[in-house]
Amino acid sequence: MDGLPGSVLRQGYLSRAPERTVRVRRSGTQAWLTVKGPNSGSTRAEWEWEIPPDDADEMLTICDGPVLEKTRYLVEHDGLTWEVDVFSGANSGLVIAEIELGSADTDISLPPWVGREVTGDLRYYNSSLAVTPIRTRGDSPAPVERP
Repeated sequence: MDGLPGSVLRQGYLSRAPERTVRVRRSGTQAWLTVKGPNSGSTRAEWEWEIPPDDADEMLTICDGPVLEKTRYLVEHDGLTWEVDVFSGANSGLVIAEIELGSADTDISLPPWVGREVTGDLRYYNSSLAVTPIRTRGDSPAPVERP
């Protein structure tokens, strides 16, 4: 991500159940606890709270599975901000781009650097990548090209 500032994220899962995922995430001096409901197509309910970083560090030690590490870049395209995650560790080489939309039927134009669509593919959910890294599956490591 030449020239773009990125944020290093560490995240782990207190629950990876499909009907309720509970994630703890730390980036620099900030931390969050996130609860996600079950998927309904490409959407799902989500609630997030900022928490003390020390609490996040403690929670990361009791997570279900290894802690994910990635660098997130915010990339503008066609008036929208894409989150591009470049993974490290056991998921090194994997790059995933996603966008949060107000509604699932929002019309968007895909950036030219977007590759294979993985929305809804459970193998690419961060909660899955924590316990079954890309390197252990033999999948292509890069659904998107770097912008």
